[in-house]
Amino acid sequence: MKASRLAAVGTVAATAVLALSAPAFAHVSVQPEGAAAKGGYAVVNFKVPNERDNASTTQVEVNLPADHPLASVMPQPLDGWSVKVTKSKLDKPVTAHGEKIGEAVTKVTWTADGKGIEPGFFQKFPLSIGALPEDTDELVFKAVQTYSDKNVVRWIEPQKEGAEEPENPAPVLALSAATEEGHHGSAVAEDATDTEKTAKDTTEAASSSDGSDTTARVLGVVGIAVGLAGVAYGVLAGRRRTNA
Repeated sequence: MKASRLAAVGTVAATAVLALSAPAFAHVSVQPEGAAAKGGYAVVNFKVPNERDNASTTQVEVNLPADHPLASVMPQPLDGWSVKVTKSKLDKPVTAHGEKIGEAVTKVTWTADGKGIEPGFFQKFPLSIGALPEDTDELVFKAVQTYSDKNVVRWIEPQKEGAEEPENPAPVLALSAATEEGHHGSAVAEDATDTEKTAKDTTEAASSSDGSDTTARVLGVVGIAVGLAGVAYGVLAGRRRTNA
């Protein structure tokens, strides 16, 4: 009896732990493809799971941080979804990377053309963003998830230091230290260097080839001259023998 009761208590406790921990694994999150370095550009994926058993996710709205506006925001085409990019004038223009920004993308909205994200599935929504700010270690986005039954979940609660994770936490993108490779333009410069090197190698190869061709022509002419001289010598020698 004691063993049975202990087993029953253990089962209830395990179920309670799973129930309490489930939301932590099901919230909307954002992760970069590779590194998201300060001052650079990155492709990030917003991962949206479906938490409902009887409804599909039909719309996902991501609000970009107004305190750190991004000059470039480009969504990737996604089968089964239409996307709308909303630009707005900033209440107060900001200067980022030496440029004054008065207007920026403030919201990106994906709307399902069909069933959307069905129960038991998740979907990634990719964005190319930049240039990433250099004066912060993270970017906080606010996401709104709408279901086919019109239920709306707002993933907008900030994580407070030292506190437990909120029920509906906002997606947070951690930024890594700035690197030369992470800045926009380094790839272009590298490509230009490679192109210049290739052109130089081609020119040198062509010059080498031209030199080889010239040498071959000279040797050919010399060979013909030697051959003609040999023939002439043979003719003269024959005449001498006849006269003798």
